[in-house]
Amino acid sequence: MLNNYLKISLRNLWRNRLSSAISTFGLAVGLASGLLIFLLVSWLFSFDRYHAKADRTYWIVTDVQHDNVIPSDATPRPLGEVLRRDYLFVESAVRMELAFGKIIGTPDGKGGLAKKFEESRNVCFTEPQFFEVFDVEWAEGNPKTALNEPNTVVLSERYAQKYFDGADPIGRTIRFDNQANLTVTGVIRNPPSNTKLGVEVLISYATLPGLTGNPQLLQQWGSPGSLCFVALREGTPVERLTSTFPIIRRNYLAPQEAKRLDFHALPLSDLNHNPQYGGRAPRPILYALIIVGVFLVVAACINFINVATARAIKRSKEVGIRKAVGSTRGQLIGQFLTETTLVTLAAVVLALVLTQLNLPLLNNALAMLKADLSVLDVFRPDSLRWFSGLILGVVLMAGFYPSLVLSRFNPVAALRGRLTTQQIGGLSVRRGLVIVQFFITQLFVIGAIVMTMQVRHLQQADLGFDKESVLTVPVPTTNGLKQQTLRERLGQIPGVTQVALAGDPPASFRRPPVPFTFDSHTEPEKFPITVKVGDKDYVSLFKLKLVAGRDFRTNDSTVNELLVNQAMIKQLGLRSPADILGKRLTVFGTPRTIVGVVNDFQLGEAHGSIPPTALINLSTEMTIAALKVAPTNLPATVQAVEKVWNEQFPENVFKAVFVDDLIDQFYTTEKILLGLIQVFSLIAILIGSLGVYGLVTFMAESKTKEIGVRKVLGATRSQLLWLFGREFGKLVLFGFLVAAPLGWWLMNNWLRGYEYRVELSWWIFALTILLTGGITFLTVSYESIKASLTNPVASLRSE
Repeated sequence: MLNNYLKISLRNLWRNRLSSAISTFGLAVGLASGLLIFLLVSWLFSFDRYHAKADRTYWIVTDVQHDNVIPSDATPRPLGEVLRRDYLFVESAVRMELAFGKIIGTPDGKGGLAKKFEESRNVCFTEPQFFEVFDVEWAEGNPKTALNEPNTVVLSERYAQKYFDGADPIGRTIRFDNQANLTVTGVIRNPPSNTKLGVEVLISYATLPGLTGNPQLLQQWGSPGSLCFVALREGTPVERLTSTFPIIRRNYLAPQEAKRLDFHALPLSDLNHNPQYGGRAPRPILYALIIVGVFLVVAACINFINVATARAIKRSKEVGIRKAVGSTRGQLIGQFLTETTLVTLAAVVLALVLTQLNLPLLNNALAMLKADLSVLDVFRPDSLRWFSGLILGVVLMAGFYPSLVLSRFNPVAALRGRLTTQQIGGLSVRRGLVIVQFFITQLFVIGAIVMTMQVRHLQQADLGFDKESVLTVPVPTTNGLKQQTLRERLGQIPGVTQVALAGDPPASFRRPPVPFTFDSHTEPEKFPITVKVGDKDYVSLFKLKLVAGRDFRTNDSTVNELLVNQAMIKQLGLRSPADILGKRLTVFGTPRTIVGVVNDFQLGEAHGSIPPTALINLSTEMTIAALKVAPTNLPATVQAVEKVWNEQFPENVFKAVFVDDLIDQFYTTEKILLGLIQVFSLIAILIGSLGVYGLVTFMAESKTKEIGVRKVLGATRSQLLWLFGREFGKLVLFGFLVAAPLGWWLMNNWLRGYEYRVELSWWIFALTILLTGGITFLTVSYESIKASLTNPVASLRSE
């Protein structure tokens, strides 16, 4: 019986090649989209879950209490040691401190460096307990002793190759930031891509006091300084850990600090999903992607149902003959489900091919996250169970209704060719299915339009300062004389019109806010401020606007003056900017006089309001030189800057970044989401068009005699086209009536997270319905014109 089913199914599929190809391709595109989303979401959800102790490992974070709560992903440095020393339910605890923008090189034996690299990330200071809490595979060395001593380091295989070109690294030396020589004591396997803790240069934590010149650094409580992870013993509830935090604050922190700092324990699995603490994949976004994937698969199944039932009339006599010779309804359902299974399996194979072809594009879009997604991930045991269930679900969802419709035909009516529309399944069901497709398509289109507008708005928004043609280069010294020499030499380069020394540009990856004391108050204010460091040319170079007072008059940082922004005036409750001039503000332990007020400017991502900010001229914190450059002949200007810079700092690595490129990095997540939504919108439109084609084919088949009668009675071609256009116009409108309010609600909630945002206007929704209506018209036109050209004699000869 099964062999007979297969032969007949293959014969029927070949006989109806066009509709079979439409069904297969539409289903394959929907499944490929679902697979891409599944691979992406499952990879993002898998971050740091591969560790054996992941389910009982917790990340300790700190809420710094002011007027508002400022979250910090770090804790005071001694906390980890106290937890593992004093509490038996703690199996292990480890402290980590990430090091950014450091120079690591290999000594040449002559006091210089044979190789040097600027390491933006992947470098940290940590303890031997790191290898107790997290699963790390060792290539060489002893995990229990490798990081016991100061000035020791463990490298990944990738970084060992990078520094030593394949030579055995054990016992060899690397130089850290031109400050200390570190001895390599171990080599570990390269960390997987699905980890937020993918550090590849692990320096012993005991090295920190010597680097900072502070022997007591690791015993000092107070402000958060290190990441802390705790692995509890099996069976220990997290409540036992959190109950110790008030005790630790009371026993170790000063009363003022105990009130200000509040510790929390987050599961290790939250490391990549909590945006408050640097997570890049918030759970709501992942759940939204899952819904998108489900929508696309459902839309593909709807398309299959429409096409299958549309060709039901052509198979009515086959069904009638089968029933007449004794076939049961169950056998007919089995026959049609077999055809559905063959189409689904073909679609699955094609979907796997499409997925593999598109994965390089997705991995490239996620390069910042080091994504290495592969279609082979589908065949892992846990994924295979999900994928098999999906295939079975698609077979049942896409095949059961058409097979039910076909198998219930009245054999007499089928053989006489007198099946009614209702016997073929009725237009009402297919109308409902196509409305769902239009709803999905228009929802995607609304999202794509709004997200495109918002990302462009962020890129073009007035951030309160000039970001065009501003180049930044590092200043790796606190030597004031060398700083001024660099400034003068850079200012002499043709194409460089202005130079300012600073801590960072106005908008940058934010530094943590700091407490301050205002005027004659003896207690710190209830809110902290963000501190920006810049010299007397900073305001003019970035074209910040002075609202009141004056700019710095000298680059002498011993003149204790500062500027504040307008948000400071508002937060202090003052009536006007002039009221704050001449007042004293104490920050970093030094009282300074407020001499000017500048306009509010964006400090980083355009999320939330602009915080109170102070601008200080502090030479010891100058880490970059900002250069205003002429937009013409930029390559030559950058090359000249690099030459001057290398002459000043031959032991460092030159790195030039344009401020507008830096700001562009703030919106990486938005651009990735925008790319995904645009692609999936096109896919939804494609699947929807195939579904419309299925329905219009069905209508043309079911209205053959009606069209013939109308033509005999004198109906014109345009009138016949209107017969189809009116039907689909209603379906587009019904889908829009559902998609528009839901799309407005979703996009409005998404936009609320941005300080600078576009407004939802009526034309967005008008464009959506015009776009979907136009695509539908083009889809409908071909089949409806073909039906209108049919000779009425062919359809009426049996009457």
